[in-house]
Amino acid sequence: MKINNQRIQLQNIKKKFGNDNVLNSVNLTVNSGEIVGLIGPSGSGKSTTIKILLGMEKADEGEALILEKRMPNRKLLADIGYMAQSDALYESMTARENLRFFGYMKDVAKKELPKEIEYVAEVVDLTNYLDKKVSGYSGGMKRRLSLAIALLAKPKIIILDEPTVGIDPALRLKIWKELAKLRDEGRSILVTTHVMSEAELTDRVALLFEGKIIAFDKPKKLEDEYKVNNIEEVFLKVEGE
Repeated sequence: MKINNQRIQLQNIKKKFGNDNVLNSVNLTVNSGEIVGLIGPSGSGKSTTIKILLGMEKADEGEALILEKRMPNRKLLADIGYMAQSDALYESMTARENLRFFGYMKDVAKKELPKEIEYVAEVVDLTNYLDKKVSGYSGGMKRRLSLAIALLAKPKIIILDEPTVGIDPALRLKIWKELAKLRDEGRSILVTTHVMSEAELTDRVALLFEGKIIAFDKPKKLEDEYKVNNIEEVFLKVEGE
């Protein structure tokens, strides 16, 4: 029996908003134990791709599969940790109360939840602010709390839409180290970003431009193929072609 290693599959996804072709035949896979970066400038279609994958938007054509099941599928929600581009937090509650609430929503065992909260808070450097109301958080702190919520319950699939926006470079590096550790534990991670340097930290990178994937491979392989030094130069060269 053949085992399918692909936990995320986007097959020939097309999407229009009015007369605008937002996505044009997008194909993308994420394997178990892999970080895939979806890289592109603002407005290239990254967030729309994520929303179609999660069933929040309907594709005009094509198919979105997670764990070989067509999305949307409520039964898969416990297996997915999702961080949206905009924060959906309860501002009148503390960070700990937010984490506890979302932990219950994700069916984290009651006796395991305090340990889970401490772990995710440490990853995003919020341990000393857990009992502060979210209304008093800065924008960067809210992003970090949203990321902590996505990591709760040790999901098999982690989907992060621009997770490091507003986060300082030192913490960004720490978060990427944690993502690498989760990858090594067998998780499947899809990260969108417009920060080209973050592409170097992925296992494979898909370059999205004007609704099309214009290149998709290991960062080093793309750099060698196009005879350049980094992914940003790959992007510029492929875009020029």
